[in-house]
Amino acid sequence: MGAVNVNVKAILVAGGHGSRLSPFTRYTQKTLLPIHERPVIDYALGTIRRAGIKDITIIANQFIGQIAQHVGTGLPGERIHYVMEEEPRGVAYALSLARPHNEDTRLMVYFSDNITTVELAEHVSAFREATDPPGAVLLAREEADPRAFGVAVLDDEGQVTDIVEKPEVPPSNLAIGGIYLFDERFWSFFDKAVARVGDEFSISEINRTYVEHRAAKVLNVGEETWVDCGTPATLLQASIMAKEGRLDPRPHKDETRRHGA
Repeated sequence: MGAVNVNVKAILVAGGHGSRLSPFTRYTQKTLLPIHERPVIDYALGTIRRAGIKDITIIANQFIGQIAQHVGTGLPGERIHYVMEEEPRGVAYALSLARPHNEDTRLMVYFSDNITTVELAEHVSAFREATDPPGAVLLAREEADPRAFGVAVLDDEGQVTDIVEKPEVPPSNLAIGGIYLFDERFWSFFDKAVARVGDEFSISEINRTYVEHRAAKVLNVGEETWVDCGTPATLLQASIMAKEGRLDPRPHKDETRRHGA
C-alpha cells in the first residue's frame, strides 16, 4: 500500500440493469428517474457534497452518457470520474471498475438507490482528520422486514458482532443500508473477500471484516428519513415525500444555480 490520501473520496454505484424499474430503465439511467422535481442522482450527490467530498466516481451502465450530460464536470473544485459498467456482473466487478481512481484513500461508498436526510459532514471530517485508520461507519436503519438487507447481529450490550446478508430469519431489525465510510484498508479487505467468496461477493463481506477487526461503527439514522427508491412503489413514495418537503435535499448553492432549482 502506498501513501494514504486521507482526503475522503466517494464512489457512487449506479450500475446494473435497473430491472426493478423496468420498462423505464430500457431507455434511461435509473438515477435520472424523477423524485418529484429532481432526478434521483441529485439527492445522492447532494448528500455526498454536503459531506464535503469533492472527488466523486460515478459507476453506471450504457446510459452513463445521460448522467454525464446532466452532471457534467461537477461543481467548482470537484473532480467527477465516469466509469461505464458494460454488463452487470455484480458489486465486486462494479467496484473494481472504480478502483483506479480510488486506491490508497478513505472512501464513501454510496449505492444510488438510497435517498436520505442524514448529514455526514461530521463523520467525513473525522475520517479525514484521523491519524490512524478510522475503520468503517455503516449507516443503519430499523426495518419492519429487513430480509432484503444485510442485517446486524447484536450482542447483549447492543454492539454489532456480525452482519448477515439477506437472512430468512433476521437476527435483528437493524438493516445495514447502502451508504458506508471505509478507511484505507478497504481494497485489501475487498481482495481477500473476493478471493474467498468469488461471485457470491456482497458489500456485507467488507462490513463483516471491519466488524471482525472491531473497527466498525454502526450509525443508526434514528428519526432521519431513509428511502430505498429502487422500485416503482418506493420511487412514488419518495416523490410524495419530496413534494411534502420531507426529503429536503438542501442543495449546495452552486448546485441550485446550476439546475435552476
